[in-house]
Amino acid sequence: MDGRRSAAAARRRQREREILDATRRLFDERGVRDAQIEDIAQAVGINRAIVYRHFTGKEELFALTLTGYLDELRDALAAGADQAGDPATRLTAIVTAFVDYGLTYPAFVDCAQTLMRRTGPELLDEISESALFRLGRSISACLSVLSGVIDDGVTAGDFEVEDTNLLANQLYASALGGLQLARVGILVGESAPGMPTVGAVSPEQVRDFLVATALSVSTRRP
Repeated sequence: MDGRRSAAAARRRQREREILDATRRLFDERGVRDAQIEDIAQAVGINRAIVYRHFTGKEELFALTLTGYLDELRDALAAGADQAGDPATRLTAIVTAFVDYGLTYPAFVDCAQTLMRRTGPELLDEISESALFRLGRSISACLSVLSGVIDDGVTAGDFEVEDTNLLANQLYASALGGLQLARVGILVGESAPGMPTVGAVSPEQVRDFLVATALSVSTRRP
């Protein structure tokens, strides 16, 4: 009996992995909005009803696919944090790594922003607790890399931050918004009162601005 249960659990985990892998491929190829449950099921070679046996719905697929992106992002951030140099240099490397990853995988940005538009109670209604735990663990792993470098800067006397965790979360959220701006490539301004104007902004400009902002809000004032 135990052997059959173990084999069934292994098959279930394998099928879940196949569905998540297919979701990730479709996200990267088509974008989040164009990836439908029917397309995911077809890519795996199963009926869409089987997808719902493993996941509560598309929101849970979003959440668990996002964990894959976040785990990759965490490795990229850790590589930046491990660079030699002072805390400001390492913080610059982390923000740069975040932007570079988001530009390479725009579906990551869409997926993250889609979930951030939901309140906690809404997510609990649509996503299982186990999936939310896995998502939270992946997000916190990324944020801990950022927080660690900021804490190092505070200890060294280079940074002045009252709430490291709050700052790390704020930088994460603002970077997602910046990546969306880099994708659109348009700046809206005003040439005169009531006269809108439109200009261009490059991904490089957005990256440099996000780096400068992170350093500005962290660095100790003279």
